[in-house]
Amino acid sequence: MTQTPRTAAEADLAFMRSIVEGDGRPPMTMAVCYLAGGLLYGLQCLFHVGQIIGLVRWPALPSLTFIVLISVTFLLILVWAIVQDRKDGVGNHGPAAARTLKAAFSATGMANAAVIIIFGVGAARDNDFAIWLYYSAIVFALQAAAWYVAWTLKRKAWMLATAIGGWITAVALGVLVRETMWYLAVCTVALFVLFAGPGWIMMRDVLRSRRNGA
Repeated sequence: MTQTPRTAAEADLAFMRSIVEGDGRPPMTMAVCYLAGGLLYGLQCLFHVGQIIGLVRWPALPSLTFIVLISVTFLLILVWAIVQDRKDGVGNHGPAAARTLKAAFSATGMANAAVIIIFGVGAARDNDFAIWLYYSAIVFALQAAAWYVAWTLKRKAWMLATAIGGWITAVALGVLVRETMWYLAVCTVALFVLFAGPGWIMMRDVLRSRRNGA
């Protein structure tokens, strides 16, 4: 039977809502990305703050090793989360909404890769590290847009708060690229609050869902 405009619109809305809700099977990968990324890179920012104020006086090699270990730890945790999702059936062969969500994250990753190249090349060419620092501002702006879309579909207050916080952080980081201490302070708080915070909320929902056998 041919759908009326109303039933077609309702079907589209239901599909879009299922993208955000994950068809009742929230992917652990997304929760881990936010929670582990926020905690680990927030810790790295605190490390740099300690270097600036003189509390951390490590030589160059140990400092570099610590920074590398942050990224290695994050990647290991991320791989673990992906494996867990595949074991639980949350992967490429899941519902259409889940595959759409995965495609959206892949597209976002492509955009971030382009931004890295643009600002990285610009900073190296002009010998100006401040140009590279604009990258973080773009990341928070993209996150703000994503969380606003999530809020329009689910109407959860914490999603709107995250979107607004991300927008404010993006503007603040863009303004403070020449003020290293303030830049790091804003970035540290934002990573713990706007990445680790939502990550903890999503991880709690993931664990609750899987305990209930969703």
